[in-house]
Amino acid sequence: MRRSERKQQEPDLGVLASRLLFGVQSELFATLAQQGHAGLRPQHGAVLAHLDAEGSRATDLARHSGQHKQVVGKLVDELEQLGYVERRPDPTDRRAKLIVPTARGLDQMERSDAIVAGIEERAASAVGAEAYATFKDLLRRVSAHQRGG
Repeated sequence: MRRSERKQQEPDLGVLASRLLFGVQSELFATLAQQGHAGLRPQHGAVLAHLDAEGSRATDLARHSGQHKQVVGKLVDELEQLGYVERRPDPTDRRAKLIVPTARGLDQMERSDAIVAGIEERAASAVGAEAYATFKDLLRRVSAHQRGG
């Protein structure tokens, strides 16, 4: 059997994870575009998925997303130009900046949460709530193990 055929019939963890990621991203960003957020790309999720409504430091966004600080900085620049975030002084550390969502960013975050919740509800409905809860727990544990935590 050819490798590509085997990967289709017996996908490994990387293939399965990428299929899941790309499927969720595709639906999420297509739906966001329909709801008025057409300028966003999946890469922006490295910031938006981990951004607190009160603001987050770029170093924390990098750590939570697994991206390099320079990548996060570039994404923040893009999101700032698109009107989703702004940089503000961190009141707890004058040397640091907080990345804070704008009203547009908060709207996107709320819509994104609702879209992902819908995706999860459909998945749980397809396999059963208990099986889905077990799947998420196992996926969380495997992910933590892979990241060394």
